Amino acid sequence: MDIFRGFGALKQFRNPVVTTGSFDGVHVGHKAIINRLRNLASLYNGETVLITFHPHPRKVLYPESAGKSLRLINTTDEKMLLLEKAGVDNVIIAEFTREFSRITCEEFVRDYLVSVIGARVIVVGFNHHFGCNRQGDYNYLWNLKDIYGFEAEEIPAREVEHETVSSTRIRKAISDGYIQRANAYLDNHYMIMCFPEEARNLPVSDYNFFSAGKIEPDKLIPPGGIYAASVSSDNSRHKCIVLIGENTDGENGVYFHTPGTGNDYRGKKIILYFHKRLSETLNLYDQRYFSTTVKKAIEEVSELIY
Repeated sequence: MDIFRGFGALKQFRNPVVTTGSFDGVHVGHKAIINRLRNLASLYNGETVLITFHPHPRKVLYPESAGKSLRLINTTDEKMLLLEKAGVDNVIIAEFTREFSRITCEEFVRDYLVSVIGARVIVVGFNHHFGCNRQGDYNYLWNLKDIYGFEAEEIPAREVEHETVSSTRIRKAISDGYIQRANAYLDNHYMIMCFPEEARNLPVSDYNFFSAGKIEPDKLIPPGGIYAASVSSDNSRHKCIVLIGENTDGENGVYFHTPGTGNDYRGKKIILYFHKRLSETLNLYDQRYFSTTVKKAIEEVSELIY
């Protein structure tokens, strides 16, 4: 997958089939769009082009409200990994600024999607809006397609257990600790990509724990508790337990232990995949409580099939 930072140094795309959006989470609805992109690219002997934005538009447009409180399902690196896994050929990460937000719908289509990228087909999801004041939508594209010479398609909403999937709904599920529900919406295990450090200030005499280290401040962290998870590193994947609890700085720290491996994860790029919340309570600094709950969690994780 080729990744481009902005629109300034793009390659010549072959019959590009294009979509645009934040794609936070790369959930089942996003994957439906990507699958359609791939099918159309095959039909037109072309390639897929996905345009996404950094920072998230809400952080730029509403810095005093949503900008401060919004936590993202994926960091940019996590999003790129998921998009590549989904089979996207090209990703353009556009810098979202106040100036960029004032581009009209027609200007965005004419000057970027058509003139710069050369879109053969533009695909948007159900209820997708774009351009200044979000005035652009599928109907707007339909009215422009004959003027600028492209095809347009709209992908309907996707549902899981009769609930329409959205990034907002996934964020709420994760924030409430409903990891399995979030995973169903995502069609993937919720992940945290990180570079672990030695765990400090934990009663870890009997267990080898690592800290997830510094996690990007905009990343959504599940609530405190104990989680069944797995850790992926160096093309291997192992069961682990993840502890999330308030550290000495008064912030939620993320710690993990892989039973029986003895691996040293310090400084390595790893991914923690969350499978299930085992407990809503956790006291990181009570030696007796800690040892009892960790032992029970390890036994439970060992018996889980995943």
